[in-house]
Amino acid sequence: MRALLLAAAAGLVLTACSGKTDFDRSTQLGSSPVLPAIQQYLLPPMHIAAVSTWQKGETPTVPAGLKITALATGLVHPRQLYVLPNGDVLTVESSGPGEPIHRPKEIIMGLVQGHAGAGAKGAQRITLLRDTNGDGVPDLRTVLLDHLHSPFGVVLVGSDLYVANTDALLRFPYQTGQTQITAPGVKLTDLPGGPIDHHWTKSLTASPDGSKLYVGVGSNSNITENGMEAEKERAAVWEIDRASGAHRLYATGIRNPTGVAFEPVSHQLWAVANERDELGPDLVPDYLTSVKDGAFYGWPYSYYGQHLDPRVQPQRPDLVAKAIPPDVALSSHVAALSLAFYTSGALGTRFAGGGVFVGEHGSWDRNPFNGYKVVWVPFAGGRPTAKPQDVVTGFIGSDGKAHGRPVGVAIARDGALLIADDLGNTVWRVTAK
Repeated sequence: MRALLLAAAAGLVLTACSGKTDFDRSTQLGSSPVLPAIQQYLLPPMHIAAVSTWQKGETPTVPAGLKITALATGLVHPRQLYVLPNGDVLTVESSGPGEPIHRPKEIIMGLVQGHAGAGAKGAQRITLLRDTNGDGVPDLRTVLLDHLHSPFGVVLVGSDLYVANTDALLRFPYQTGQTQITAPGVKLTDLPGGPIDHHWTKSLTASPDGSKLYVGVGSNSNITENGMEAEKERAAVWEIDRASGAHRLYATGIRNPTGVAFEPVSHQLWAVANERDELGPDLVPDYLTSVKDGAFYGWPYSYYGQHLDPRVQPQRPDLVAKAIPPDVALSSHVAALSLAFYTSGALGTRFAGGGVFVGEHGSWDRNPFNGYKVVWVPFAGGRPTAKPQDVVTGFIGSDGKAHGRPVGVAIARDGALLIADDLGNTVWRVTAK
């Protein structure tokens, strides 16, 4: 049976390769993306880059005026990054807990993605990297926290370090300079987890005053195929009171809010999100958006405002009428997994005005590939002023094989851009040349 499914998976990949789309991806960048006609499939086309490790001397590509080096290598599926006030870099090495598989399509998808390295097991820990003299080479590397349960989001508020496991938000005591935490975590609140845990990552940030925490909770399916009960309090951004652990749904209808952060000028909450699959290689664009209190963003009933998804029955016209479109389209299936606002001038004049970096993990269901890069969206006055621009590319080589896949992005204390590469098991550091 497994051999038959592998053969079917290989056939799907070949089919996707032969059915190359000529859609102009640049038309899906910015505030008014082109949304082509829906295409539906019994089994979606799959097209994932084969894996080829970074060779000695190889790095991703950056524009003139920038340079990129490895801050750390030999990690175990690094997914997320967080920089502490003293400059220590926390690297979350993690993977999903797995979930029950109900349909042959899910088995095939898992086999294909596993072949491309997407199913690699993480260490379920947080590693601390300390570069004391700022030369880009850590002189200390130690495990800060171990034996976590599919961790992803991290944030420090005062002396409390919060870690978003896939099923709970934990608080750990932290003192500046600490290199290992042995105290047990205290659960602030449960988060939606298994037994089905389709979108397992829980992104995390704190309000500017530190009184509230915000957690991105993804849907439990692509488009409600596991039933609406499985979607309870999912596809939403939670607001959690730090003092009591009480929560409310701050915004809903966001299929998978994989990164959340406050814009430093306006103090407005923003998120990147992965939109739905299986409507064709050119639908639906993933996006970057401001997250408004009480707003509904469409999932599952509609996308990009009031564009109906015919697969969802019964529909909810009352909700669709309230659905608001996102602010910035990133193009379809780029798999945006993180964002980091930037206000430093350390990377040169192009970035001096401020904006946001977005890590795009890359597509698995379209040809040509989309994503597999880090993009930049300029801001002014708390709002985006231009379309997304490529900054760090080259994760896919000239042979069409993936050397790496960017996930988490963060800004180091010296203004360098840091990138977690979960396929290359590396943290990259981008600085001015």
